[in-house]
Order: sequence, then C-alpha cells, then structure tokens
Amino acid sequence: MKNNSIQQIFQHSFKEYATKYSLSDVQWKAASSIMDCKTGRLGVNFTNCQECGHIETHNNSCRNRNCPLCQAVLKELWVDARRAEVIDTPYFHVVFTLPAQLRPLIFANQKELYSLLHKAASETLLELCGNRKYLGATPGIIQVLHTWKKDLGYHPHLHIIISGGGLTKTRKLVKSKANFFIPVPVLASKFKGKFIHFLDKLYSPEKLVFSDSCKELKSSHRWSEFTYLLRQINWNVNIKEAFNGYGNAIEYLGKYTHRVAISNWRIVSVTETQTSYRAFNSRTKQEDIITVSNVEFLRRFMQHVLPSGFQKIRYYGFLSNRYKKENLKLLFKLIGGQKHFSLYANISSEDFLLKVWKINIRLCPHCKCESMRPAGRTFHSLN
Repeated sequence: MKNNSIQQIFQHSFKEYATKYSLSDVQWKAASSIMDCKTGRLGVNFTNCQECGHIETHNNSCRNRNCPLCQAVLKELWVDARRAEVIDTPYFHVVFTLPAQLRPLIFANQKELYSLLHKAASETLLELCGNRKYLGATPGIIQVLHTWKKDLGYHPHLHIIISGGGLTKTRKLVKSKANFFIPVPVLASKFKGKFIHFLDKLYSPEKLVFSDSCKELKSSHRWSEFTYLLRQINWNVNIKEAFNGYGNAIEYLGKYTHRVAISNWRIVSVTETQTSYRAFNSRTKQEDIITVSNVEFLRRFMQHVLPSGFQKIRYYGFLSNRYKKENLKLLFKLIGGQKHFSLYANISSEDFLLKVWKINIRLCPHCKCESMRPAGRTFHSLN
C-alpha cells in the first residue's frame, strides 16, 4: 500500500467515521472498495512464465469510480473512444456553476437535482445554439458533473465540452469562428431561468427532501422568497478554454471525466488521527496545506460519492446516444472524412499497458523473456 494514500486514511479511521455519520449503501460500498483495492481481499490474478515457470501474483483492483487507484485505465479508454467522435471544428470548455444558496437543497436531493442541472445546462446550450443568431445548428455536447472544490468543500458544477459546429435542421454542417459564439451573460441568464423553472415544477414535499439545513423551504412563502432571491443574483457561467486544435479538446476533457474528489498525490501526510493535503487557493493563487482530522477528511471525501447508478457523464446534441452513429457518419462525410481514430479499440490489455505506460507485463522478472502469460484468477482472498 502506498504511504500517504486515501486508502490509508480509510484504514485508520473509517470505523470511527462510520459511528459518527450515517452512510448510504453506495457510500458503504465505496468505502469498502477503497479499503480492499489491491490488497488481495478482492482476489488475485496469476501470470506464469512459459520459459522458466516463474509465477507472479497481482492483487485485483476494485474498479469503484470513487477509488483514486482505479481511474487511470478507465480514463484512457474513455478518451480513446471519444477521440473517434471529434469533428473538424473549434471546441470550447464551458463551466456551469450553481449558486451557494442552492447547495443545502441539492445535497439533500442529489439524484433529482444533479439530473436537473444536466437538463438545464443541455437545454440552454441546445436552444441557444439552435438560434441562427449564434450558430443555427445542433452541436456535440459532453457534460461531466463535479461536486467539489479544491479544499473538498461541496460545490456542484458541470464541465462541458461543446463543439463550435454541428448539424442544421436541413442536415448541413455549420462551423463557428474560433471565439465562443454565445455571449456569456446570455448563457448565464438562460441557464438561470431554466434551472429555476424546473426547480419550481419539482417543488413539493412529495418530490423534494427538506433536511435540517433547508427545512424552512417547506413553507411555500419561504420557497417563493428563496426562488425570488435566486433570480436576483448572478449565476456563474464561464468559458474556461477554447481549442483551435480540435483534437486536443477530448484529451483536455479527459482530465475531468474520471477524476475523484482528491488524488493520492495531493496527500502530504497521514497519521493515525489526522491528514494534511494540498489545495490550490484561487484567491491567493497559491497552494495551501490543509490539516484536518481523519474523520473530517472522510466526511469531506464521502460527500462527493454520487448516488447509485447516477450517470455523471452525459452526451447531448449530435452525440446523444440514440442518433450518434448516424450523425457522426453524416458529419464525417460533410467534412471530408474522419480525422481522428481510436487507438486501443481492438488491442489486448497487455498491448494497451505497453502502448500507454510502457509497462511490459509479458516480461518475466526472473529470466527476462517475454513469456509471462495469464494463468488464472480468483475473486476472493486466498487467506
């Protein structure tokens, strides 16, 4: 086990954390997976050298989406699959952030309101892009939900990659210029209006949970005051990056798709009772070292475990799953052919590791021949 890891924090203090806070089933599963990952408790893989008979044992990973040890391969495969869906237009990185006033209500209603966030953002982009004043076409949109700030505070927002081009209603290709084609104030205003409209339609004690931190909103009068306040404040939408080299957009988004709330490299130190970790301070533009008890660290980390089955990555426009294959076939024809292709779609896991990370798992550490081959697998601890 790596020193100063999130797994180590769980192993030191999860029992104490679990006696202090109630956990959902999905949080229990995430915690168990992280604690067991690559320890042998989830079973092992065996490889055997065909030349000298040497046997290697490799502990199984948990593959839980909250585990920092398990995201690298998934991220590379996701980026590779999306690479084959890129078209020859500019691409833009847009971030939609919800106001702090909404956070208690969202935390109490995660599945419903995270979905509402996806819906409001996608409809905003599709409607404005469909307007000939801005683009006059349906773009390709990939949305990724994040719920954290650098210090692990609760901060729901969407990272979105949107193509600066797409299909018109008459199935023609339209491309934007290199600059983002929708004024940000227009985008923010439309998004705010849509989110509040959908939220108002959802409002009722039967459809929403009002926890202690937002219980006053059960009153219809207080709810009206609350939504009025939301309409008066500015909502944060910004364009984070523009990609003239359109092939770079998907590689860039890959930094966000399979990221967990905090990675092991940010953990500075771990003791039996406390943890220190790095967090970039956007106000001072410097890196802070934050020290908290292990139990408090786990509370901060676990609040970002998403509801069971929730799709944090969603696709819209010409990338929506139902018509994606048909749309891409037409788009590639209109732009004169496909420019980017999947690199790893039909290769073995051994070749994948060698190509991406230069790891040759066929090489025997004993005789140095490339003769190591799979020799079996267990799914439970051998002890």
